[in-house]
Amino acid sequence: MRLALAALMLVATPALAQEKKPDTAKAPAHKDAMVAEVEAAWAKPPVEETAAVSKGSVTVKGTAIAYTATAGTLTLRDDDSKPIGSMFYTAYTKDGGGNRPVTFFYNGGPGSATIWLHMGSFGPVRVQTTAPVYVKPAPYGVAANPYSLLDKTDLVFIDAMGAGWSRPLGDKTGKDFWGVDQDVDAFARAIMRYVTKNQRWGSPKFLFGESYGTLRSGALAAQLEQRGMSLNGVVLLSTILNYGVRQPGYDQNYQVLFPGYAATAWYHNRLANRPADLAAFIAEVRAWVSGPYAAALAKGSAISEEEAAATARQMAAYTGLSEAFIRRANLRIDLPHFQTELLRDRRVSTGRLDARYLANPTDANADSPDDDPASTAITGAYVASFMDYAAKTLGYKTDLTYKLSARDGGFDWDWRHRAPGGRGPQTSPNTAVDLAYTMRTNTHLKVLFLNGYYDMATPFYGAEFDANHMLLPPELRGNISFKYYESGHMIYLNPDALAQLHADLGAWYDRAAK
Repeated sequence: MRLALAALMLVATPALAQEKKPDTAKAPAHKDAMVAEVEAAWAKPPVEETAAVSKGSVTVKGTAIAYTATAGTLTLRDDDSKPIGSMFYTAYTKDGGGNRPVTFFYNGGPGSATIWLHMGSFGPVRVQTTAPVYVKPAPYGVAANPYSLLDKTDLVFIDAMGAGWSRPLGDKTGKDFWGVDQDVDAFARAIMRYVTKNQRWGSPKFLFGESYGTLRSGALAAQLEQRGMSLNGVVLLSTILNYGVRQPGYDQNYQVLFPGYAATAWYHNRLANRPADLAAFIAEVRAWVSGPYAAALAKGSAISEEEAAATARQMAAYTGLSEAFIRRANLRIDLPHFQTELLRDRRVSTGRLDARYLANPTDANADSPDDDPASTAITGAYVASFMDYAAKTLGYKTDLTYKLSARDGGFDWDWRHRAPGGRGPQTSPNTAVDLAYTMRTNTHLKVLFLNGYYDMATPFYGAEFDANHMLLPPELRGNISFKYYESGHMIYLNPDALAQLHADLGAWYDRAAK
């Protein structure tokens, strides 16, 4: 989900490569010793599990909560107990809490570290963000988090393999973990290891994924169920369970994006008759998208001139885009085009992760943004704050590089996925199938969808579509809940939304943990 780290590459010129003759002479002994010395100095992931333990306290709703923080590693082992990976985590457990709920958090990507959820959402400290603008350079605002979920659950934040301080072990490489099912297996092993190591089998257990982490959660819930770990609840923040709708030639993604376009136009005051109530406005747009707009797109090029004109007129009313622009796009507005066209007269483009953020493009006539201001605006603050916090407060020491993402030169994600029952392999995974299987199996499982109106990376209407197509029986549909916020992909960046998030989650945990 986040920015990939740049790699340095040494390149020989073609001429030198052709002229150089193979050197068959044995290297001098001192060179062998030098190589051995350098290799011995390489930072390596630990096979033996590490732990830096510290104490802290956070006040939530007027009550001080004393907690123990553990920053360390979990050693993954295969079915023959061979070490295959070391995954970094940070856990916050309420002192004297016993078998209270425990929640496992992770970001998405795929291949992202969990620095964003860790430092921004429900941990005992968070990076202070306010308006949707670039966070000024250091010193950064890092403070106690009055909206920490420690009042309801213990918290465990886990970095994906190859990201953060998580690394393969032995003869394993990143490629052994970089895929839908491979990644799910690694997280399942890490969670089961944590639960076993800390004697938490009797605790209510929850998953909390963001972005691609929601797709992971769908399959991970099924894998844990099949391995003997039944969950109490799954929280899906900024959801994408189904990548199939994004394939070229399908119209579903244009429908999924459109209510988010309307919300963005509402926020930036681009509507001729702007309603006062955003939620009511979006309800109207949803009804139009699922009815007249879906019918118009289904006709393809067979649509009549009259219907095309009426559809473009309504699209313009809901988005502030011109009818001419919409007609030239054949009623199908790609996200980059929307980002650059909506506020073109102001010479700014909107964000993808959060459409409230604005960027100044190099070319005001461009048809796609230069970058995503919703990402670049916060990255420096999050990285610096975490590195400082990890060393000075958590006390975790390592010479490994903390990687925001596993997406380096060798990253090649395997998108194949086999759903429960041997279905597949899917090449465009839809883990709503896995989640539906788990809910039918464990009929007590509660699922909560958290959605930002201005999230254009994983639009809220897409989450609704996926949930509605799980085709659950009526008695299980009540186990699914939806909440909405005036924020983007990372809902917690908006402090007002974070306060409401905490309240909504608190009430949901009270029901789901029974």
